[in-house]
Amino acid sequence: MKSNADGGGCFPTGRHYPGIAHLLRVVTIGLASEHGSGTPMAELPIVSLDTETTGRDPERDRIVEIGCVVWRGGAVSARHAWLVNPGCPIPKSAQDVHGISDDDVADAPAFTDIVDALFEVLEGQVPLAYNASFDRAFVSAELERAGRTEGRFPPAARAEVDWIDPLVWARELQKQEKSRALGEVAARLGITIEQAHRATDDAEAAARVLGAFLADPRVPSSYGAFMQEQRRLGRAQEEERARWRSRG
Repeated sequence: MKSNADGGGCFPTGRHYPGIAHLLRVVTIGLASEHGSGTPMAELPIVSLDTETTGRDPERDRIVEIGCVVWRGGAVSARHAWLVNPGCPIPKSAQDVHGISDDDVADAPAFTDIVDALFEVLEGQVPLAYNASFDRAFVSAELERAGRTEGRFPPAARAEVDWIDPLVWARELQKQEKSRALGEVAARLGITIEQAHRATDDAEAAARVLGAFLADPRVPSSYGAFMQEQRRLGRAQEEERARWRSRG
């Protein structure tokens, strides 16, 4: 007799219930509760975010610009950008990347002063960022510094919601290519970035990269299946990177 642990198609009692399969649901974790798992990706309300910063450490460095591009039905429907005064000098190494100087942000608001406007843009939208862990970490750190740790948050500010990350898909769909930097991935897809390393331009490019990838038959077309596969790919890629590090 099969044990209950071998997945023999029955409940722990050993009895089969053939008439209740339609009552069982697979719950995909990481989804924004505002949107069902069956929502087509092409219809999903998405906001693409990008941050420019004083460095790469979210615990020490600060945001100097944040851009949000609202993506609807395969096209940009709105763009929003804020320069942010970080309250500290911008190192030359960072200025060399994004071109934002201390003078540019001297009269800009602090992050705490733009949170309400930012949340209004993010409300109800599924968040997207290229190399999402970077931007997400900076946004989370800034919200904590601003004291915004309680209350009603948009999906991008909720810990349980996964961000869409086109980089994960670039590593899979363009795995034969040497570089998966946003600029090079976009160029291979025929997407032009008007001003690289500025928040709104990079955010728009990331959204357009996602749009191109969604046309690939290997990419799931529903929200739940897409995020489930992104999680799987992300874990596999991290395991592969860990193996390479251990060999070094």
